[in-house]
Order: sequence, then structure tokens, then C-alpha cells
Amino acid sequence: MFTGIIQAIGKVDFKDGKRFGFRWPNFNRSFVIGESIAVDGCCLTVVAMKDDVFFVDVVDETVDRTIVSSYSIGDNVNLEAAMSVGDSFGGHFVLGHVDTTGSVTKVGDRFRVDFDDNFSKFVVEKGSIAISGTSLTIASCQDGYVEVALIPHTKEVTTLGSLSIGDKVNLEFDTISKQVVKVAEAQFSQR
Repeated sequence: MFTGIIQAIGKVDFKDGKRFGFRWPNFNRSFVIGESIAVDGCCLTVVAMKDDVFFVDVVDETVDRTIVSSYSIGDNVNLEAAMSVGDSFGGHFVLGHVDTTGSVTKVGDRFRVDFDDNFSKFVVEKGSIAISGTSLTIASCQDGYVEVALIPHTKEVTTLGSLSIGDKVNLEFDTISKQVVKVAEAQFSQR
């Protein structure tokens, strides 16, 4: 599990088929084979490492639901290691299970992302969303988009501050919202 509090901006260092390598600058410990690291909010498993680069393999599901296939060598990515017992919980419950991608349609202090409006049932004003792994509060929403307010710190310590209109991002909708919707839909379908 993750919190959506980005720990570093890393770089795509290697790409060959479905194997990727990500450089984590100034990582303060060794990577562990089998550990989970969120890359732009997508939970990936470390399968190999060399110095400050960790390697992962992706499956078709990851390629289909995330922006991973668009990565080029040198691209910046948001990185977060999985929580350990006793860690501070500063964001919200982020599983690293990306639901879909969205397209940036507004940048700056008010940052807007458009997405398939079939996912709109999972967003509520003042609720949580993870945009490329970053835990954010929804400032406003309508069918097919969310707007969040980005403080200068968030723009500085994540990739969100350097994105442009048209760029793609990973979206993970709040897991609690998804469970509430699932239960409500099941209840109403039985009536």
C-alpha cells in the first residue's frame, strides 16, 4: 500500500519490451527483489537492480491501463516505496492499482484532468484521487473531469508541475469510493 506522498522524481533508465528500469536518485537503502514501488502511481515489483536503478516487468494489463507504454528513456516519473508498518500516513489509501489514464487539459494552480466519464461515479468534491501517484483532493468535478489545486510544493516535488496540456497521466480513484459504489449498485440492482 502507498500514501500518494511522492518520495522522489526518478527517470526512465531502461526500456526493452516489457522490462523497464527506473533510476531513483539518492535512494537511501538497497532495493529488495519482490518489493513494490509505485511508478507514477502504478504498483510494480522489483525483479532486478543495479546501483540506483531498479528493474520491473510489466504485463498486458499494466500496458492497457497505464501510461507505461508511452515512456521514453530520460522521462521523469513519480516514485514512492510501499509503506512499512509504523510509517506516517500523510496522503490517502493508494493501492497502486491504476484504473485508467486521463489527459491534462489545464495546468497551473488549478490542474484539470479529463477522463472517460464512466469513471465519474467514483469522484466527489473534496474526495481523494491519485494523479500519477500523487494524493490530491478534488477541488471540483463534473462528468469526465476533475480539477485539483496544486500548491507550489507539490509542483516542485512531483512531475505534475512540469506537465503540459495533452500529457497523459495515470488515475487511481479512491478505493473507498469504489467500494461504496459497488455496494450501492448491488443493492439497487436487487430491487
